Amino acid sequence: MLRALGVLILILVIWRIYTVGMAENYPASFWISQALNGLVLGGVYALVALGYTLVYGILLMINFAHGEVVMIGGFAGFFALQFFTAIGWLEGSAALVAFALLLIVGAGMLASVLTGVTLERVAYRPLRGAPRLVPLISAIGASLFLQYSVLLIFGVSPRVYQKPALIAGGFRVGDVFVPYTGAIIFTTSLLLMLALYLIVQRSKLGKAMRAVAEDKGTAALMGIDVNQVIVFTFILGSALAGAAGVMLGFHNTIVKFNSGFILGLKAFTAAVLGGIGNIPGAMMGALLLGLIEAIGPSALGIPTEYKDIISFSVLVLILIFRPSGLLGEVLSEKKA
Repeated sequence: MLRALGVLILILVIWRIYTVGMAENYPASFWISQALNGLVLGGVYALVALGYTLVYGILLMINFAHGEVVMIGGFAGFFALQFFTAIGWLEGSAALVAFALLLIVGAGMLASVLTGVTLERVAYRPLRGAPRLVPLISAIGASLFLQYSVLLIFGVSPRVYQKPALIAGGFRVGDVFVPYTGAIIFTTSLLLMLALYLIVQRSKLGKAMRAVAEDKGTAALMGIDVNQVIVFTFILGSALAGAAGVMLGFHNTIVKFNSGFILGLKAFTAAVLGGIGNIPGAMMGALLLGLIEAIGPSALGIPTEYKDIISFSVLVLILIFRPSGLLGEVLSEKKA
């Protein structure tokens, strides 16, 4: 019955895309441009989704405060941008501007790492032996606490990123315009995702992370400091989230107290789409979700404002028809 319903939904979607395509007759450059926007968005989702999937793989919990970790990284990046603008570094040579931009991203990553480690120590570690619903509730409470703390401290008005001349504008490939910030986000996201994959698969820390994910008790008996490994897991995930917050700030030009909430939910959708706990799955799911969100409204002939409906519809459909995700969950036999 479910399979027949899935096939029916797929046929209806294909029929809608076909009829809209015949009616609108968009040029190829339009679809290429939308696809590039989707890849940029997917790169950001991937950096955030990896934080979800790392924590789930180790602790078997969903860190619903992760979106706020992204938001705090965006705020830290904004204030670092204001500082370097005030001292004139962003009006100097190209090398000096590039160095300042790296420091701005570093400031966002540092703020997010401090936030993530504090969350782990205060909100999650005391509840590690509790039933799975308890840390989930704690994560939701931490999310609301961070949102409204930032609201009370910085106010409701969004902070606006001013792009330096070095990354303002863009370039053309044929009829397609590619913004510099979009190209930087996509390239940097791929490099950071590759670095994380190599750390998890090839480094001593990565082996310890995989051992703790498999069985904490046995890993502890083998001499692995489980608490330290979990802290490193939060550091890695939070650092990627901070980088995503700053890069998205430059790309979208604004950051506000609730800007991480929807982003976090979509990154969670991407992690579920690819397979929660699966690092390659989180990457693939995020890029696929970005493409669906960018191309979907035009392909279906609906307003762009409805893109969130498409994203969360994907989440519902995945949970109904393939709850393990496209590449499957990565769980030990003990957890399964």
